Amino acid sequence: MITVAIGLLIPLLGTVLGSAFVFFMKKDMPVPLQKSLLGFASGVMVAASVWSLLIPAMEMEEGKGAMAVVPAAVGFLLGMAFLLLIDELTPHLHLSAKSPEGPRSHLSRTAMLALAVTIHNLPEGMAVGVVFAGAEEGAMGVSVASAVAVSLGIAIQNIPEGAIISMPMRAAGNSRWRSFAIGSLSGVVEPIGGLAVVLLSTLLMSVLPYMLAFAAGAMFYVVIEELIPEASEGKHTNLSTIGFAIGFVLMMVLDVVMG
Repeated sequence: MITVAIGLLIPLLGTVLGSAFVFFMKKDMPVPLQKSLLGFASGVMVAASVWSLLIPAMEMEEGKGAMAVVPAAVGFLLGMAFLLLIDELTPHLHLSAKSPEGPRSHLSRTAMLALAVTIHNLPEGMAVGVVFAGAEEGAMGVSVASAVAVSLGIAIQNIPEGAIISMPMRAAGNSRWRSFAIGSLSGVVEPIGGLAVVLLSTLLMSVLPYMLAFAAGAMFYVVIEELIPEASEGKHTNLSTIGFAIGFVLMMVLDVVMG
């Protein structure tokens, strides 16, 4: 259980480390660095979704022939739909957007920017939790090593994400400590969401393939709807492509080597 607890907290550490960039950099994050980090985060999330979530979901059902793909397909679509619903119901502001999305709200731009990142972190926490739950219950195709790989991969991805949330807050006039605190707190939802999944693991084992694919669908939604569009706007988009490739390969290698 100690391994699970550490595994759930590692991604939060990544967010805290990224948010600490605000103490070492100027108010504005250079655009090339921002594009590179967005691409890197996208690559890590896509690779984690495929190797750590979708493939194990299908391997667990391999004895069912052509029907083995059903839980992965259904869970994936449900995950996409869930994040779409959350996106529609939550007032939030994306990094490069001038106006917020979701229902009208009197929240500050800082609060809505933090909510946007919190929405990103929810499926990541669920992904870590569901993989650890599967490993603890001895599910086929899911090991503690692969769960740790997912946790490390998400933590690495969270470092640039923490910086991407804290640096604009500093640029908007917030103090360094306030920017750091808000950036760090945006990652708290990850261990909370992961812990909830682990605690319900006994009840969820019968639908574990669906849960793995659900987490993958939610992560893909974040990448397609938010990270890639932000990384592809304006100049230096080639850097986001390079960042994506590096993040994807790093996460793939982590999963294969540790899985």
